[in-house]
Amino acid sequence: MNHLNNNTAIRKALQYACYLLFITYSLQLSSCNTHEHHDKKIFHYNEQSGIASLDPAFAKNQAIVWPVHQLYNTLLEIDSDLILRPSLAKSWEISDNNILITFHLRTDVNFHDDACFSNGKGRRLIADDVVYSFKRIIDKSVASPGAWIFNNRVDSLNAFTAINDSTFQLKLSGAFQPILGILSMQYCSVVPHEAVEKYGNEFRRHPVGTGPFSFVAWEEGQALVLKKNEHYFETDKHGIRLPYLDGIKVSFFDSKATEFLEFRQGRLDFINDIDASFKDEILTKSGNLKKEWEGKLILQKYPYLNIEYLGILVDSTNELVKNSPLRSKKVRQAINYAFDRKKMMLYLRNSIGTAAENGFAPMGLPSFDTAVIGYRYDVAKAKQLLAEAGFPDGKDLPAIKLLTIPIYADLGSYIANELKQTGINVQVETIQKSLLLQQTAKSQALFFRGSWIADYPDAENFLSLFYSKNPAPPNYTRYKNPTYDALYERAIAEKNDSIRYALYQQMDKIIINDAPVVPLWYDMVIHLVQPNIEQFYPNSINLLELRETKKN
Repeated sequence: MNHLNNNTAIRKALQYACYLLFITYSLQLSSCNTHEHHDKKIFHYNEQSGIASLDPAFAKNQAIVWPVHQLYNTLLEIDSDLILRPSLAKSWEISDNNILITFHLRTDVNFHDDACFSNGKGRRLIADDVVYSFKRIIDKSVASPGAWIFNNRVDSLNAFTAINDSTFQLKLSGAFQPILGILSMQYCSVVPHEAVEKYGNEFRRHPVGTGPFSFVAWEEGQALVLKKNEHYFETDKHGIRLPYLDGIKVSFFDSKATEFLEFRQGRLDFINDIDASFKDEILTKSGNLKKEWEGKLILQKYPYLNIEYLGILVDSTNELVKNSPLRSKKVRQAINYAFDRKKMMLYLRNSIGTAAENGFAPMGLPSFDTAVIGYRYDVAKAKQLLAEAGFPDGKDLPAIKLLTIPIYADLGSYIANELKQTGINVQVETIQKSLLLQQTAKSQALFFRGSWIADYPDAENFLSLFYSKNPAPPNYTRYKNPTYDALYERAIAEKNDSIRYALYQQMDKIIINDAPVVPLWYDMVIHLVQPNIEQFYPNSINLLELRETKKN
């Protein structure tokens, strides 16, 4: 590598970064001269947790997924209704045996201009790039946390094939219909080998993709700046090339209070989620904006594919379970009946989310159906079940320890107080998140607080938590039911959506009846948005979608 040329390139990138940063009237880099350019439309948001990488192979959390989605594309993507639609692939076919999927790629997609290419001009994307990107995910030397998406799902010898420049084939090891949803995950973004080879370990901070925005500069801990990709392949319904925005700036304030202040002063265009410290200042108990905020900001609420729950270890061979009253299904069912989820949502959550009174698979999924009846608040029913289990009014029922993390201590206390009215004595113990994850993975936690966010928009992602052949994670409860397993195996091989959804609902009913979990609430995406932002729409996977967003 020519270090002189590389330093020059870096210097030019930083100069352009300064220009954009001062367009956004916020962060000042030391080498910049202060002036503003109000004609540029820059979208600002804050990432409190910071960004660890911009390499799609490491897109393991929302902080990374959001910028990766701006920089890269996948074969398929999910629209706001959670329907799969073409992106890099314009069409695809599945073989009769559900094993071979053939994708026909667009021929008008170019990678971003970058020094890794000849003459610095981004070349056309071809099928070999898809092969390279997917092989990289499962390459042990890369150590991608996304390697699981293809584990035991793709053919071990010949999984990825480029038939020609515009035709890519994926070969599965067995029928697995949710694979299409998995291919929409940011792990499956297509990268050029030239960039990975040129930048090596620095590829994490020098991304080169095909997305609507391209990389400018990243000062870790200060700001990430992206600019509009002038050659992006998508257009709106009027034929106007997307995106409309000129750029994106991400700041890294680690304090929610600072983030909220920046938003109130107009220096951030939206906030994701509302911190508990100022939730009551903005929202009524019913989850609406208080009058003093009306007209000053926009509140967006949308079903989020996340279920909050309490998990119960049900492996009868485990010593913890053998000596616990939770080994009884009737005790587990009694717990589910013994507290008021709706009251919990009103007083602890300002109605952000929906009481989980149906199945385990949450609202927002295409397969969600209110025909799956869950648990409602019913003290009489809870007492009846306790008596049938041999513990009338809780007599002789040992205390049950509930493990949770500090931010959910109030939730644990609420549930414990409610259960006490029925005679169920729950002792809440708060431990660090890392320890709780360790104990649940090792089947050392009998009763624990958990949550599951969709990796892809298919109920299989949630119902896989109870498939007995799955380890922990995701089967933290160590649930095992042959009938359930047979339905799961039928469902993942079923092409017909309606039939597959019906199978999912049967499985969900079994889980509700056996009660290895206590569903708490179906979550909700909640955004605070500035009034001058248009066409900024929430979605059930809370993916930051900015291609059609406008800023006035």
